[in-house]
Amino acid sequence: MKIHGLMMAASLVALAATGCTNEPAGQAPDAFIELPAQPEETPPIPQQANADPMAIDTSTEWGAFLSAFLDGYFPLNPDFAVYQGRHEFDGQLPDWSPEGLKAARDQRTQAISTALALDPAGLTPGQAFERDYLVAVLQGELFWIEKADWPHRNPDYYVGALDPNVYIARPYADAETRMKAFIAYAKNVPAAAAQIEANLKLPLPETYLKYGQAGFSGFAEYYAGDAKAAFADVTDQALQAEFDTAAAAAAAAMQHLSDHIGSVPATMDGYALGAETFSGMVRLTEGVDVPLAELKAIGEADLARNQEALKGACGKYAPELSLGDCMKKMGANKPEIGPVEEAREQLPALRAFLVENDIVSIPGTEQALVEESPPYNRQNSAYIDIPGPYETGLPSVYYISPPDPSWDAETRAAYIPGKMDLLGTSVHEVWPGHFLNFLHSNRSDSVLGKLFVGYAFAEGWAHYTEEMMYEAGLHDGDPETHIGQLSNALLRNCRYLSAISLHAEGMTVQESYDLFRNECYQDAGNATQQAARGTYDPAYLNYTMGKLMIRKLRNDWTAKHYPDNPRAGWKAFHDEFLSYGGPPIPLVRKEMMDEDAPRAVF
Repeated sequence: MKIHGLMMAASLVALAATGCTNEPAGQAPDAFIELPAQPEETPPIPQQANADPMAIDTSTEWGAFLSAFLDGYFPLNPDFAVYQGRHEFDGQLPDWSPEGLKAARDQRTQAISTALALDPAGLTPGQAFERDYLVAVLQGELFWIEKADWPHRNPDYYVGALDPNVYIARPYADAETRMKAFIAYAKNVPAAAAQIEANLKLPLPETYLKYGQAGFSGFAEYYAGDAKAAFADVTDQALQAEFDTAAAAAAAAMQHLSDHIGSVPATMDGYALGAETFSGMVRLTEGVDVPLAELKAIGEADLARNQEALKGACGKYAPELSLGDCMKKMGANKPEIGPVEEAREQLPALRAFLVENDIVSIPGTEQALVEESPPYNRQNSAYIDIPGPYETGLPSVYYISPPDPSWDAETRAAYIPGKMDLLGTSVHEVWPGHFLNFLHSNRSDSVLGKLFVGYAFAEGWAHYTEEMMYEAGLHDGDPETHIGQLSNALLRNCRYLSAISLHAEGMTVQESYDLFRNECYQDAGNATQQAARGTYDPAYLNYTMGKLMIRKLRNDWTAKHYPDNPRAGWKAFHDEFLSYGGPPIPLVRKEMMDEDAPRAVF
C-alpha cells in the first residue's frame, strides 16, 4: 500500500518498482497501489457529501499558514501531489539537483519555524494539534533528507517517486489524457536520472545495488513494454509516436543509471545507520523516544509471545509436526477457486463480522474491488490502491498476483497463499485494515489527517487488526486461522529485530536471514528478501512497533473509559483512533489519554 507523506513516497512507495511498500514477490503482502475493473454488480462508489472536503478556512492565522504551506509543498513534491489526486502536477518529477534538495530542506525547516512561532493563544485546540502533527511530519521528512542522507546513499529515495503507475493504473481520466501525462513524465526522466547519478555516492552496499538496479532497469523495461501496452487502445498515431520517442529516451536514461551504480563493485557493509542515527529515526519519524536496549527488549518479548502462541495453535492443529512444518501445512490448504475469487468471497464476510460484532464504524458505502494484478505490476503478492483525498468517485482495488509462469511448478504452487494466510492478507489490506483506515482518514476533519498518514500508523493499524480480529472471535478460535495470523506476526517480529540489529548492532545480512529462518519460521526466499529489505528500509520495524503502541493505547483507553468491560469500548476506541488520520501514534496517545506528554507508549 502506498502511504501518504514524503518518506512514505520515498521509502514505502519506493518499493513499488521492485516490490517495496508493496513487498517483493514471495513476501507476506503488506502494500498498496492500483487499477480498476469494476464488476457490473458492484454499486457505484458515492461521492463524499462535502463538495470540497479539502477546503481550508484561510480566515484564521493557522488556516492561512497551512494553505500557504501546501501551496509551496506540492510543487516541490509533485509525485506526492499526483498520488493525492492533484493532477495539475501530472508528469512532473521533483528537482533532485543540489539546489532542489536545498529548497526541499529549506521549505520544511522554514515551515517548522513558522508553525512553532505562532502564538498558542491564537490557536484552537484542533489547530494546536494540527500544528504538532505538521511539525512531526516535517521533522520526519527532514530526518531522511539530512540525518540519514538518503538522497546520496539510498536508491530507495528515488524509486518510488519515479513510479508512473498512477498514470497507468488509476482511471482518473481517459486513456489519452493519462497517456499525455505519462509522456510528460517520460520526458522528465532523463534529467532526473542525471541528477540521481550525480547524487548517489558509490560504491553502494550490495543490497542497495541489487535493489537500485532492479528498480532502474525495471523502469527501462517497463516504459517501452508494459506501459506501452497499457495505452495500446489509444488511436492517435501521432501521440503513439510521441510516446515511443519519449519512452525510448527515458528507458535509455534509466538503464544508463542502472549501469552507472553498478560500475563500482558493491560493498558487503555500509548500510547501517548506526545506533545514534537509528534512535533518531525512531524519535523523529514516529515520536518514539525509547532507549534502543529497551526497544529491542520489547520486540523480543513480543516475538516470544507469538512463538508461544504458535506452539499452542500447532499443538491443536498439527501436534505431530515441527513448528515450521505446521506452518507449511497451513499454507498447503490452497483456495480451490483461486486466490482472487477466494478473496472476493472473504471480504463480505469480514465486513459483516465487523458489523455484527460492533468492532468499528464503517463510514460510507464504498467497497474494495478484488482483481488479479496487471502484468506490469506483479512485484508483490498482494497490495491495494486507495485513491487520494483529492480524487472523487474512483474505486479502491485490492490486487492479488498470480505466480510468475517462468517459475518451476513447485515454486509456483508455493507462491499461492493458503486460505488462512490469504484471510490475514484480506484483513490487513481491506477489512478492517488499510482500506478502512483510509475510509476514515479521507473523512478526517483535518486536511493533514487526509494527506499525511504515517508509516507506523498505517502499517501498525493494518497489522494490529490481524490479531484484533482473531481476538474478537473470527472463526471462533480455529487453530488454522490462528496459525495464519501468527505467521504474519512472526514475520513482522523479525523485521523489527532485524532493523535494530542491522543498523545499530552490527548484524550482517546473513545473520538477519538466519533470524527469519530459525526464529520466525520463514521460507528461504522470503527470508532472503526480508533480510535485504531491512538494510534499505530500516523503518520496517514500524509494523510491529505501531501494532504494539496501538494495543497499549487501546488497553489503557478502554480501562479508563470502560473499566467494567474494556471489550465494550473497542468500537469507540477504534473510531476515535482512526479519526485522527495518521499522525505519529504517541501524538494520538497524548490526545486520547489527555496527557501532557505521551507516556508509556508500549
